[in-house]
Amino acid sequence: MTLTIVILALVTLQRLGELWLSNRNTRRLLAQGAEEVGASHYPLIVAVHAVWLVALWWLAPGQPVDGLWLAVYVLLQIARIWVLTSLGPRWTTRIIVLPGAPLVKAGPYRFVSHPNYVVVAAEIAVLPLVFGLWPVTLIFSALNAAVLAVRISEENRALGR
Repeated sequence: MTLTIVILALVTLQRLGELWLSNRNTRRLLAQGAEEVGASHYPLIVAVHAVWLVALWWLAPGQPVDGLWLAVYVLLQIARIWVLTSLGPRWTTRIIVLPGAPLVKAGPYRFVSHPNYVVVAAEIAVLPLVFGLWPVTLIFSALNAAVLAVRISEENRALGR
């Protein structure tokens, strides 16, 4: 098994695990009286991420691994863990608003309003560069920016900012 396959398998497993965690947190929040906002754009976000992964599985095998970009990607995973642990049971891949709950101001949220989206945008750009696939970085960074523009607008409106 090549290093490329190991990296892609780990990223795929991570994303599947995050979907499981998100679904669990979403169910718990909805049971507490939370509401989902902006659900209509969610399939676009899923599609961008799924096609990004498929493109990497299709194009990356056989490509050399750039150690510097891989190190940057690993650092991004540390940032991702910081975001997830800062939100705890309120972290989801959807916009779920729990009425009366204060905004999270801990962890990276002290510095940036949407640190999860910063991390995701960086991941979408960096992982293809690990394999020298700069066209994938450009295409999917543009697609991600388009869906994030809608997403952040919806989320800010939902959170009353």
